[in-house]
Amino acid sequence: MESEAWHNNMSKVLITHSYFYKLDPKQWAFQQPYPPLGTLQAASVIRDAGIEVNFFDVALNNKPEEIGVPLNSYKPLYFIIYDDGFNYLTKMCLTVMREAAFKMSELAKKNGAIVIVSSSDSTDHYEKYFEHGVDYVIRGEGEETLRELLRALENKKTVDGILGIAYQTENKTIVNAARPVLRQLDNLPPPAWDLIDIEPYRKIWLDRHGYFSLNIATTRGCPFKCNWCAKPIYGNRYNSRSPKKVVDEIEYLLIKFKPTHFWMCDDIFGLKPGWIKEFKNEVEQRNLDFKYKIQSRVDLLLEEDTIDSLVESGIETIWVGAESGSQKILDAMDKGTQVEQIYSATRLLKSKGVKTAFFLQFGYPEETQHDIDLTLKMVLELMPDEIGISVSYPLPGTKFYENVKSQLSAKQNWVDSDELAMMFTNRYPTAFYKILQRYVHGRYRLKLAFLYFKGYLKKPFNQFPRIKKIIAVPYFLLLSLIYAIQLRKYQSHGN
Repeated sequence: MESEAWHNNMSKVLITHSYFYKLDPKQWAFQQPYPPLGTLQAASVIRDAGIEVNFFDVALNNKPEEIGVPLNSYKPLYFIIYDDGFNYLTKMCLTVMREAAFKMSELAKKNGAIVIVSSSDSTDHYEKYFEHGVDYVIRGEGEETLRELLRALENKKTVDGILGIAYQTENKTIVNAARPVLRQLDNLPPPAWDLIDIEPYRKIWLDRHGYFSLNIATTRGCPFKCNWCAKPIYGNRYNSRSPKKVVDEIEYLLIKFKPTHFWMCDDIFGLKPGWIKEFKNEVEQRNLDFKYKIQSRVDLLLEEDTIDSLVESGIETIWVGAESGSQKILDAMDKGTQVEQIYSATRLLKSKGVKTAFFLQFGYPEETQHDIDLTLKMVLELMPDEIGISVSYPLPGTKFYENVKSQLSAKQNWVDSDELAMMFTNRYPTAFYKILQRYVHGRYRLKLAFLYFKGYLKKPFNQFPRIKKIIAVPYFLLLSLIYAIQLRKYQSHGN
């Protein structure tokens, strides 16, 4: 009977998320948008419980006020902002997205809806959300909590025993005990891919990159203890879907949406012993053809059998958290890896034809110019296929945050992913690190263009598609010199 009651009011639930690509200029410029996978998973879980769900995707919209259209059309009793916890961008807790969530919550509240939010930012800052019309914040992994909360509210039952929520009653904030994370991920229903309009995503990818990529999650959580890494949703416990279930979803997506590439958006892909080989076998048995990229650790990529299985199943790119070329900094981060492993893993991957990409992080406490030089040296010696550069960003729930908390001012979050604000006391100011980011990118592109030029001298016709980058050698040389001069001004004061 409860299930029938939900179906009789098809406009009862409206679910969305708060990541607007167009409000993050750096990410929008990349033109690599992915659907909100975590949101679609939550929609599927509550729909599977008999709750009729309306989904409104804001990822490619211009502003949060556009939520007014479905609010007025559906007139939902429950309005849910459920962020995609699989997308690392939501973990950055950017203030522009926080403000978007506030605006949507306020509009929903004015429309008489009960407002529920699940996100990394609201998990850490639920009090701020209560000030903008939010009734309930789901803290941590949210599907089971959301399903239980909706049923309790619909049946006019108390919520004081529901694990994983924060709420206010009589102007007092109540934070219930945390909910343990799900362990049997295969028991979850597939994400509600039928609710998404995939065509705008496909068009952007094809127009800009010539291929179409979709996202899929195979695991939740990360057991490693890098002390700057925030894990407010899935935590430290590592749980994995079975290779069969993952390949079932891949096969479904290949048939339904016809992507040629996947982003496996796990913190760590294939950590469970034997998982990658089983995955490879499933892919081969079904004769599936696709490329994919993953995130991993250099110490996990030194087994040749593992890399062979990755290659045979379609791996194209592996992003690794190299972070620094200084062992001192890696140790300070509790990274648990060695600089020598970065070199060995990169060379092994290159020998297997796998593209390697580095996440780099500057500005960690006690980093000196010598440490910075070691990182640049590592990049120019190994020449990964891509680099992503950020600066140390303290987020609640991390050891790093606790170490620098006393130095933080009122500003504790970046506005967007390219702000690179240094929010604690460090050797150099924010301006230095912004220039450093450009300088490292410039030196990297200069060497890349030089390598292309050397290849052109040997085999001109093979390098023809890269002619623009070869011609750019003088440009990157000049740019690098300008940035080097600017950096020296700060270095003379910082040292």
